[in-house]
Amino acid sequence: MIQIDDRYYDRQKFEQMVAQSADQAGINAKARYAVCFSDTAGWLALFFAIRDIGASVFPIHPATPHAAARRLAVAAGCHALYFNSLEAETLSTEIEPASQGQLLQMSSGTTGAPKCIARGWAEIDAEVASYVATFRQPDEMTPVVACPTTHSYGLICGILVALKRGRTPVIVDAGNPKYLLRTLRHIERPLLYSSPAVLHTLARLMPEGEKLHAAMTSGTVLPEPWFARIRARTAHLFQQYGCSEAGCIAVNPDVTDAADMGFVLPHHNVACSNSAVAPSEVVISGPSGEVATRDLGYFRPDGMLVFVSRLDDTINVSGLNVYPREVEDVVMSMPAVTDAVAFRKADTLAGERVGLLFSASERLDGPAVRQWCAQNLASHQLPMEIVQVDAIPRQANGKVSRREVAAQHAAGQFTALAREVAA
Repeated sequence: MIQIDDRYYDRQKFEQMVAQSADQAGINAKARYAVCFSDTAGWLALFFAIRDIGASVFPIHPATPHAAARRLAVAAGCHALYFNSLEAETLSTEIEPASQGQLLQMSSGTTGAPKCIARGWAEIDAEVASYVATFRQPDEMTPVVACPTTHSYGLICGILVALKRGRTPVIVDAGNPKYLLRTLRHIERPLLYSSPAVLHTLARLMPEGEKLHAAMTSGTVLPEPWFARIRARTAHLFQQYGCSEAGCIAVNPDVTDAADMGFVLPHHNVACSNSAVAPSEVVISGPSGEVATRDLGYFRPDGMLVFVSRLDDTINVSGLNVYPREVEDVVMSMPAVTDAVAFRKADTLAGERVGLLFSASERLDGPAVRQWCAQNLASHQLPMEIVQVDAIPRQANGKVSRREVAAQHAAGQFTALAREVAA
């Protein structure tokens, strides 16, 4: 039924845990519950109990402190919070009861303040059915979920999809990459669901000649140097694209270019440009209306959805668009550079210019990095300011918020180890 690290729960045992959670928690089918459990088995048992009763659940990352979990639960309009206990902590008695059970999630906040997204269980079931029927390559693979099960990527695409296929999902803590590698070696035909950062770490750790059987990447486009390393160390590399409001939108069953997001799942209607020269915003339409993703992309003639940039991340330098990924890929191809993020900076002459934050295995000076960029980028793409840091700040889901990086830089939170201002 399900395996968590080295512990296996058969169907009878797990269904018993779900039933016990339902009995002890006193779940009301009309209520909205926030759940924050450090114990994965306890969290999943309560999740299935809440879903089976038809109530609403708001998963909170297990590392969240109580005070922060409570604030998130209140912001999501929850009636009660289960915090490492099956005894509910009442938050509000004034909230109107829900008309239907829903999965509640906070958006990533990469383009603004996070907001609560609510998706009904019927919508989740339709997504799972479409995903399983369309994406058939993993039918005989064992899903290994090495990402938060409180996020839709791990919860829906990792666990619910695995159970729909009749497979036993193996949930592994991604905090110890060496343990994760050992676990993968003992699983027949494993399919690893994890973040780009974890996949890159594993690709660097694996001995020469060893490969991952299969891996799924999601959440953010892989930087080109990371992609090349992961692709070389993975027999089957998949990629999926989606958003909080619509779930998984497209899946790529054989990734040969990091920007190729995939073919749209049949339960979605997607509008987007058919021109690489003039990409447009990806817009999803369905029974609940339109979802504007704020992603810029286009369809290839074969139906592949190609990602270009976040609309809100695009930098306008004197009327010329700069897509941050193009700058980042160039910088990360420089020897010793390990990670990079390009972001928008205000400029009195050009309106906006490119700022660059990077990490490296050794100290690099600004002029050397700028010279490397000048050899590989157009003049309007060149970073105006270059800062080396120990590590690029990432969110809990592994994504980089360029908006947050820009704000932190403007507030002086990064030490400028290398800096050069354009003439």
